[in-house]
Amino acid sequence: MDDFRNIGMIGRLNSTNVIDSIRRLSRYLIDEGYHVILDDRIAEVMPGHGMQVSNTNMLGEICDLVIVVGGDGSLLGAARALAKYNTPVLGINRGRLGFLTDISPDETMCDAVQDVLDGQYIEEMRFLLDAEIKRDGNPIGSAAALNDVVLHPGKSARMIAFDLYIEGQFVYNLRADGLIVSTPTGSTAYALSGGGPIMHPRLDALVLVPMFPHTLSSRPIVVDGKSEVKIVVDASQGLYPTISCDGQTHIPCAPGDSITIRKKPHKLKLIHPKGHNFYEICRTKLGWSSNLGE
Repeated sequence: MDDFRNIGMIGRLNSTNVIDSIRRLSRYLIDEGYHVILDDRIAEVMPGHGMQVSNTNMLGEICDLVIVVGGDGSLLGAARALAKYNTPVLGINRGRLGFLTDISPDETMCDAVQDVLDGQYIEEMRFLLDAEIKRDGNPIGSAAALNDVVLHPGKSARMIAFDLYIEGQFVYNLRADGLIVSTPTGSTAYALSGGGPIMHPRLDALVLVPMFPHTLSSRPIVVDGKSEVKIVVDASQGLYPTISCDGQTHIPCAPGDSITIRKKPHKLKLIHPKGHNFYEICRTKLGWSSNLGE
């Protein structure tokens, strides 16, 4: 069992509810003898907090556990920074859906966190993706993603023409609004709205979801998680699309650019409370019907 003594806290900015939860939880943890370290960005909007402050990368180095208070978007950002440190991450949901941040910020929040600190938790390893953009064979940008890497038209309303390769093998040339390359973690996010399948988080797989393809027979493809995916933007069109990672990092592309997507070497160590059930989460968050007990 992990010995959680140094606990980092990251919170979504511009939310008084997040600040309230962090204040309440940090007071509880300090009273219980834990050492709490605030992320520097949230510390700026909490004057007089009296706690140690650190940037996100340093939290990964010095903390035994990092608690993220916010929505799934907040946890995505923390995951990309913390995965390389193998630091466990626990989410408290102050967002909307909460597929990744699954502790409620209600009056039971401190008890639920204490249960985790006492060893009552489930640990999941979630893999991330690296996306590298090359122009004329030279790297021009790269970014990481826990949910998805998306090729899309940016501000344009035109279709993108591109070639798709998987493990070096040509798959197709497609005209579409774009392509979503999603991890199992991201399969309940943007890829789901594009008609992709829900994948269990433990699967070692990627799903490639065309966005409004011009060819109606173009369907989502599920491939091995170790596959290298390469997208080449058609050089003959005058469209300058964008690559977005987790909807948070955006890299502009040009005709002829290639985007190579592969699994990162480091995984996110995601902590859930005991009793966490993926299918129950789907039922609750996606509105699936349940007749148990009826």
